[in-house]
Amino acid sequence: MRIALNQFTSGPDPDKNLALIEDGTRRAAEAGARVVVFPEASMACFGTPLAPVAESLDGPWANAVRALAAAAGIVVVAGMFTPAPEGRVANTLLATGPGVEASYDKIHLYDAFGYAESETVAAGSRIVTIDVDGVRIGLATCYDVRFPELFRAHADAGAVATLLAASWGAGPGKREQWELLVRARALDATVWLAAVDQADPAAGGVVAHPSAPTGIGYSMVVGPDGTVRDSLGAEPGLLFAELDVDEVTAVRQKTSVLANRRLGRAS
Repeated sequence: MRIALNQFTSGPDPDKNLALIEDGTRRAAEAGARVVVFPEASMACFGTPLAPVAESLDGPWANAVRALAAAAGIVVVAGMFTPAPEGRVANTLLATGPGVEASYDKIHLYDAFGYAESETVAAGSRIVTIDVDGVRIGLATCYDVRFPELFRAHADAGAVATLLAASWGAGPGKREQWELLVRARALDATVWLAAVDQADPAAGGVVAHPSAPTGIGYSMVVGPDGTVRDSLGAEPGLLFAELDVDEVTAVRQKTSVLANRRLGRAS
């Protein structure tokens, strides 16, 4: 399966960000991708008041993404914000396109490194997978990458890949942690892991909110053996990858970490 990762820098205006998604979707479809993944907070960047921009999954922004996916004949996965109780929002991944209609609300909230996502965002609780051309794929968002049990749950549900959309916080050692964690999650769940981050705003000449997690770039595709197959730098870019389902089977036969688990194994 051919997929595309579109690394860009979103701004505070959902309509302008939609134009970026339209361009990326078109280019991915023209290159033969079956899925294109955009970052967390594609709808509006962090550092923006989220409640005023949040829309329901049947609202105009999500419907516009659906129309783009339908027109291009490709599955689009993009981060948005949907209303939640008590004036908060859900940090939502919308997955839509031919034969696919799903959403995932980020389970693990980024209450770390001096940032408190839970003040404005409500946590999700559902593990979500989608099926594209007979291939099962899990959905995850940013801080989720620090929690291996989610990625193993994807594998237990039959997934051979996970799509991770992120807006990674910058800081000392954060790029190293990003690369280590993405590789580790692929290896300990023996899945393909396609991780797309927001581009580093500075690399594109964008002034970002000084304390919000607005991305560092370095999106990557990691094989089920934990090796990086391809990656981007800090600046905006479009990355293509071929996910070999048979490789997952071969790695799981050789590295039997799922079968050999003694703790947390699905019953």
